[in-house]
Amino acid sequence: MPALYVIATPIGNLEDITLRAIRVLGEADAILCEDTRVTARLLQKYEIKKPLVSYHSHSKLAKTEKIFALLEEGKNLALVSDAGTPCISDPGVLLVSQVREKFGEEVKIIPIPGPSALVSALSASGLSSSEFLFLGFLPHKKGRETLFKEIAETKRTVAFYESPHRILKTLASLEKFAPEKKVVIARELTKIYEEFISGTAHELLAHFESHPDTVRGEFVVMVE
Repeated sequence: MPALYVIATPIGNLEDITLRAIRVLGEADAILCEDTRVTARLLQKYEIKKPLVSYHSHSKLAKTEKIFALLEEGKNLALVSDAGTPCISDPGVLLVSQVREKFGEEVKIIPIPGPSALVSALSASGLSSSEFLFLGFLPHKKGRETLFKEIAETKRTVAFYESPHRILKTLASLEKFAPEKKVVIARELTKIYEEFISGTAHELLAHFESHPDTVRGEFVVMVE
C-alpha cells in the first residue's frame, strides 16, 4: 500500500528535525515541496538525494494528477512545507484532502510530527494555552476588522501569523480594539535573532517604531 507522509521540517534551525523524519525522507520515492531550493538545502545537510516535485498554492491540476499517478504506481511520497508542519495554514491541506477523497484507504496518510511555529511560540509565551484559537494568516482586507473585534471579546488566547509588511498595521488594530490586552510576539523563532516581546499593543507598536530594524522575519502574534 503506497503512503503519503506528512513531514514536519525545521522552522529555522536545521537541527530541529526528528530522526524519524530524516529516515522517512531518505526512504521516500519522491518529496513534494513548496520551494525545491529550500528543501534541497535541508536534504543536503542530511545527505539525502531524492527527486523533488514542487507543490504549492499555485500548482495546476496537472501537477496534482502527476502526484496521483505516482501513488497509483505504488510510490511512497513525502510532503513537506518550506518550514514547520505541512497543512497548518499551508496549501498541502488541499492535496491531503484530494488524496483522501480519491484513494480512500488505498493510500495511507501518515503524519511525521515535529516543529511548529504556533506550538513553539505558545510554549514560551507565558500565556494560557489550555484553550486557544488559531487564526492562521489574517485576511488582508475583507473581514479583518471583524476578526479584531472577535479577538477583543474572546476569553481564549488567540494566536495568528503575520508578515513584516503588516505587523505594524496589525498592532494598530489591536491597539484600537483590544488596548488593555497583553500581547506577546515571537519573531524569527529558532533563528539567530529570535526574540519574544510582550506588552500592550501600544507598547509593542512603540517598540517596533523605535526599532525599525526588527520589523523583519516571521511573526507569531499571541493575544491573552
